[in-house]
Amino acid sequence: MSDLSDSMKVVLSTVFTLYLKAHRYHWNVEGSNFSEYHKFFGKVYENIWKSVDDIAEQIRALGEYAPGSFAEFHAFSEIEDETENPPAQQMFSILILDNQKVIETLNKAFILAQKESNQGLMNFLADRLDSHAKLGWMLKSFMK
Repeated sequence: MSDLSDSMKVVLSTVFTLYLKAHRYHWNVEGSNFSEYHKFFGKVYENIWKSVDDIAEQIRALGEYAPGSFAEFHAFSEIEDETENPPAQQMFSILILDNQKVIETLNKAFILAQKESNQGLMNFLADRLDSHAKLGWMLKSFMK
């Protein structure tokens, strides 16, 4: 196993955990802005979900098996599991912090891909970084 493939396992697990948390918030958000928040969280988890398979395929392209169990995701993820349903505004705050953790894992993997001159993976990670940067400003906009 290489540092790069290990790093990509962290990326996949952290992204999957963010997906799961956004999906939980979609199901459980409450309040006067329910409809707007419910739709937004739905778009968040759908966009993240679309990237999960691509990340796993990048791991396979590195010659490793992608993690695919809750135990593996828990072991590799930089995001803490959550079993409570916080108020809507706190959901946004939590996702802002968790999305930042995704960005950090993507940046670490990018640096390792750069060291290995893996241009295709660097391009893929750069696209994911752009996507999560956009998600970050959107989440922060809900906090204003």
